[in-house]
Amino acid sequence: MKFLCIFKPSKGEGVPPSQEEMATMGKFIEESFKNGHLIATEGCLPTALGARVRLKDGKFTVTDGPFAEAKEVIGGFALMRFDSKQEAIEYTKKFLQIAGEGESELRQIYEAAAGPMAKQWEQKA
Repeated sequence: MKFLCIFKPSKGEGVPPSQEEMATMGKFIEESFKNGHLIATEGCLPTALGARVRLKDGKFTVTDGPFAEAKEVIGGFALMRFDSKQEAIEYTKKFLQIAGEGESELRQIYEAAAGPMAKQWEQKA
């Protein structure tokens, strides 16, 4: 099963990791790629460089950053592969021990051959 892990740091944006934190995270990421659990991962630049695009009543609005809600700022993401949601949770706990305080949201990725969950979604479509 594939999972998307979205990381929201408590310390907010603009606080770069230390060299030691970068080295520790680098080892963790390298090991995770080698064992096949990590498919892709990236950190996000500050919201000041971003934009939000919305569609409402057929009209688009674009709002340039920075964005006020610091607790909702995404610090980065990882696309992962595990045999179960519980394995993904345990991996995410290890990640948070390295990344520091914050929150990670796990979302299973829809895959047509993903089994019962995919069948439930296909029946609703």
